[in-house]
Amino acid sequence: MFRLWVKLIDNNHLLRDTVICDDTVDTRTHKVMNSIEKACYELDLSKPIWLDNIVKDFQLHNKCRFGKDAFIEEISFDYMEIQVLEEDY
Repeated sequence: MFRLWVKLIDNNHLLRDTVICDDTVDTRTHKVMNSIEKACYELDLSKPIWLDNIVKDFQLHNKCRFGKDAFIEEISFDYMEIQVLEEDY
């Protein structure tokens, strides 16, 4: 099972979070993208843009932050952080 933790952080405080589980037979990239889409729908957000530095952080650490510059719409928090909790190999 693949699990992705999505957190909304403002002033170093956790505002909201959700864990998205995906047990489909799909590529890791598709699981990440689908999980982010589900989380954004659940948290009533637009999907963020994957900037180069965000991609690099995610590839290195299985964790990254989407700041205000990664969203087209105005956001009411400092950043959205995603972290892979569990992966199936």
